[in-house]
Amino acid sequence: MGWPLIGNMWSFLRAFRSQNPESFINNFKQRYGETGIYRTNLFGKPSIIVCSPELCRKVLTDDEHFQMGYPLSNLVYNGISFDHISSSGNRWFRRLTTSSLNQQESLSSYVGKIEEIVIGSLEEWSRMKQPILFFPEVNKISFKVMMAIFLGSATDDTVIATMEKYYTDVFGGLFCTPINIPGFAYNRAVKAREMLVKGIQGVLSLRERKPDDHPNSKRGLVDFLREAEDQKGEKLDDERVAIMLLLFLIAGRESSGRAAAWATLYLHDHPQVLHKAKEEQEEIIKRRPCSQKGLTLNEIKQMKYLSMVIDETLRLRTNIFALFREAKNDTYLNGFFIPKGWKVLVWQSAVHMDPEIYPNPKQFLPSRWDDFIPRGGAFLPFGAGSRTCIGADLAKLEISIFLHYFLLNYKLEQLNPGGPVNYLPSSPDPADNCPAKVIKIR
Repeated sequence: MGWPLIGNMWSFLRAFRSQNPESFINNFKQRYGETGIYRTNLFGKPSIIVCSPELCRKVLTDDEHFQMGYPLSNLVYNGISFDHISSSGNRWFRRLTTSSLNQQESLSSYVGKIEEIVIGSLEEWSRMKQPILFFPEVNKISFKVMMAIFLGSATDDTVIATMEKYYTDVFGGLFCTPINIPGFAYNRAVKAREMLVKGIQGVLSLRERKPDDHPNSKRGLVDFLREAEDQKGEKLDDERVAIMLLLFLIAGRESSGRAAAWATLYLHDHPQVLHKAKEEQEEIIKRRPCSQKGLTLNEIKQMKYLSMVIDETLRLRTNIFALFREAKNDTYLNGFFIPKGWKVLVWQSAVHMDPEIYPNPKQFLPSRWDDFIPRGGAFLPFGAGSRTCIGADLAKLEISIFLHYFLLNYKLEQLNPGGPVNYLPSSPDPADNCPAKVIKIR
């Protein structure tokens, strides 16, 4: 259980501030054997770590005994009792959003908007004389996509830019000490959340006052949320809609943007993989009818090798080291007793780096996915069970479109290749945010 009060946080922080975060879980394995389940104390809570595919899958699919257990800051919920994080509420939200995010017709309708954002951003970067910070800039693309889907196509670009600034401050406050005093990150986050809510309310109010200003604009997810009734037969107020937007952005922006950026780096660091991925994209263009402009969902489904590149990136650069669950009641897991209220951390990064499942796990090898289907619980970039990320298909769609246009038309020149990586506060990013030049090649 580690030291009194602080538990194992010192060893956790030491490992994750090094360039070898796997050393934290490997230490448990060396001391106690390859059991796949360990007891510890992290983030001020007694916790169970599970890191075998079977146990990970068991926890993620057992809604009867395990519920969401993230240490989300009050910044997100602002003291509101929000039923939609419960199992029944989760099912309600998933039913409401699935048709908007995952159905083929919906995904197909997003292709054009994502293309427009990606093409415009890449062209802008290539014209810049000074290097860009590649990771934050790719995240901006993801943010624009998320906002377009959530708020609809009629949202002004200046509104999106302003909301992105507020969101960045809010996200930064999720992983810091909650000191609500001017000058501290948490205080900035509190103020930013207030402004973000006001911004959303302003957009919604404008639509109510002038519903015909944009007769051809596409409806956003927010429109479905505001029209729907929750389990109690009540409509969501603007505050709860803002919470939905925050959760939507946290899940979407941080995963798809980061994966697209890392995939680009891996491709440019592995010329043979880059050549093969580019050839596939060129073949798709050659087969296209002359009258067709832009990508189609069917073409994206044909990107088999690029899909392997994306899966390998998601395996290597898991966006968060663990998925947080909590025991709903006293229960047993693999014969071990787990008291009610204990955290259960599904250590997906350990599974993704297991040499028994993925030989040479630290190497970037997209070819390992050729005719390889991992067993249940062995590949968890989007979770599993009823809490599987509802935007997984949308995320892979966005990443595919970004890589398609980057591979065909651009190359990346990093200023500091091979630099150190920050694994905290939440996900792996280059410590310098990857300053680079984007150069147009055709």
